[in-house]
Amino acid sequence: MLKQRTVKQLVKTIGVGLHSGTKVELTLRPAAPDTGIVFRRVDQTPPVDLPATATGVGDTRMASVLEKDGIRVSTVEHLMSACAGLGIDNLYVDVTAEEIPIMDGSASSFVFLLQQAGLQEQNVPKKFIRIKQAVEVSEGQGAQKKWARLEPYNGFKLKFFIEFNHPAVDGTGQVAEVDFATDSYVKEIARARTFGFMQDVETLRGMGLARGGSLENAIVMDEYRILNADGLRYDNEFVRHKILDAIGDLYLVGHPLLASYVAHKSGHTLNNLLLRELLAHPEAYEIVSFDSIEAAPRAYGRQAGTEWAFN
Repeated sequence: MLKQRTVKQLVKTIGVGLHSGTKVELTLRPAAPDTGIVFRRVDQTPPVDLPATATGVGDTRMASVLEKDGIRVSTVEHLMSACAGLGIDNLYVDVTAEEIPIMDGSASSFVFLLQQAGLQEQNVPKKFIRIKQAVEVSEGQGAQKKWARLEPYNGFKLKFFIEFNHPAVDGTGQVAEVDFATDSYVKEIARARTFGFMQDVETLRGMGLARGGSLENAIVMDEYRILNADGLRYDNEFVRHKILDAIGDLYLVGHPLLASYVAHKSGHTLNNLLLRELLAHPEAYEIVSFDSIEAAPRAYGRQAGTEWAFN
């Protein structure tokens, strides 16, 4: 049986929010089978639980934000991506402010935290969402069109196209594809950092965003070049980060996907609309489990067969 997973023990870290700039303490705790991933605002009295669900997302400006009764937990996508990559089904995420800490701008710090806590299998079947019919969402027309699509696939793979018309970005790969039957989340995706442009900083800060951004937690560019002294971690780090985000956004559906995801210039908004479109068509998916590792698609068989997923 392919089993659900949580963490073995509690683990903590402290950081700042990318958009809020607020210091926040993050605690990851084990959760019972079928709990899902639940974010908890422990600075509220009483604490407020915000389950990680597609319909719980209330804001998608520059991040995926869970909202409930006016309480928010922002920028959940990098931690959600790490949970997907390591096969974590059940987890409590306690935070002392409204935003998950940005750490180094990638998912690698969260991967390290989860590995530090240890992975614990639970004696209940892991549930998957198998895509049976393609679903797609889009916005804009012509050259401005953006779209995202989920298609049937016996595994989990993602392909992403970007187009920024910026010399630093255009000088790198504009498309990337990963298939977790053969590719490693930890090695190929987890270290890709978020990125931004100096000319946008004042506008974003006027909107209450990017107040905690720096060269320590993002790739930053002026009009021509990358400003980070250490350069890029991958030749195509920009598009790999878009895949990292997409993995986290898609995991908000509540279960790992058996699907092929393809997107052109998508972001948090379209990714969330894609999940809502999927959920609006029950005939397009089904919930499945696997009696053995051998019966599972290779991506998830590899994940279950090693201590750390997608290695």
